[in-house]
Amino acid sequence: MAARTAPFSRFEFMIAWRYLRARRAEGGVSVMTWISLIGITLGVAALIATLAVRAGFRAEFVSTIVGSNPQITVYSAPTEVVEGSGVYSKLIRDYEARTKRIKAIPGVVTAAPAVRGQAMVSFADRSNVADVYGLALSDLKNIPRIAHSDEAQGNIDNFDQGIAMGIGMARDLGVTVGDTVKLISPNGAKTPFGTSPRVNAYKVEYIFSAGRYDIDQTRLYMPFAEAQSFFNREGGADEIDVDVTDPERVGEWATAISDASGKGTLLWTWKDASGSFLRALGIEDNVMFIILSILVLIASMNITSGLIMLVKNKGRDIGILRTMGLSQGSILRIFFICGAFIGVIGTAAGLTIGVLFAANIDHVMGFVNWLNGGDAWDPSIRGIYHLPAKLQPWDVVKAVSLSLSLSFVVTIFPARRAARMNPVEALRYE
Repeated sequence: MAARTAPFSRFEFMIAWRYLRARRAEGGVSVMTWISLIGITLGVAALIATLAVRAGFRAEFVSTIVGSNPQITVYSAPTEVVEGSGVYSKLIRDYEARTKRIKAIPGVVTAAPAVRGQAMVSFADRSNVADVYGLALSDLKNIPRIAHSDEAQGNIDNFDQGIAMGIGMARDLGVTVGDTVKLISPNGAKTPFGTSPRVNAYKVEYIFSAGRYDIDQTRLYMPFAEAQSFFNREGGADEIDVDVTDPERVGEWATAISDASGKGTLLWTWKDASGSFLRALGIEDNVMFIILSILVLIASMNITSGLIMLVKNKGRDIGILRTMGLSQGSILRIFFICGAFIGVIGTAAGLTIGVLFAANIDHVMGFVNWLNGGDAWDPSIRGIYHLPAKLQPWDVVKAVSLSLSLSFVVTIFPARRAARMNPVEALRYE
């Protein structure tokens, strides 16, 4: 009767390691081992790098949204200006009182009345269409991506003396800080002969970059009181912009803000505006994980092929080991350890390469740009200016767990085949 040995004894690891290092002349399958090892390494590295890039892209995209736009926008339903007149307006007349009540809600960080409109901006012989926001200086300073822009030009404290515009618009118009631009609104002064366009000149005091191509190309800020006059909003505001402590959970404040704002309140959150895109990103993340998981599975299957060849080549050794007293369990564990070694080493190597790739994504993109002879990342299509990467512990755990699990599972079949080999049949023709 075969002697029982402690599971995963030292000698089992020693024999398994010897088989893995064996040269082909000694009956080893070193080539298949290397193929399996490289396949798992590349699969895990690709999985980790892809998950990091996808997480970084989402984080940067969300950061540019909530860092330069209101997280919750409070509107007013159309109300009759004068009872019985039949003329309706969405203008918020009591914006100061509403803003004060909203600010008092726990979890609300900022609340600011704003005027919204569109105007044509012209400088010299160039022109562009701007999405104009009218805000007070103190409220503008509360917008992180605008007030704390890394590429800001000018002094934001001088905002009350002019306007602020995105760096993309300034570049297209050829504008620098200190230049004077013209703003043209078709809905200007009302005269007995109709409405005439309003044309005002403003000095550019501040140029910002929000990190989003579309915002930098179209966004323009002007002082709140000036915007009221320019867009015929005297005594009122178009909206109240609200930021909360946790942008990912904006829905939790919806009821409180609606109650504080009063009857006829309409709310629009950043998730209402970008939710479909974020859901598409989530679906894409899941699909990419499944596809790359299949690649890891294919790489893991090479372990099965290599072990089957190893078992065939080591038939004589298996017969000798069995006659020396090794149990079927010991034989199974020896060949299981062979496959597990490949899976563990390949996973560790892939983890290292994937982490290094994510940590040096800027250098990688620089190399890709050099190969393409230009800018491989087009911000006008992608929205943001660079490809970010964000390593999340859960993503790393998923990738490593998947690789190790597949490596261990595919090893069981050839290991069981080796364990069930009849030692008499194995030695018959030796």
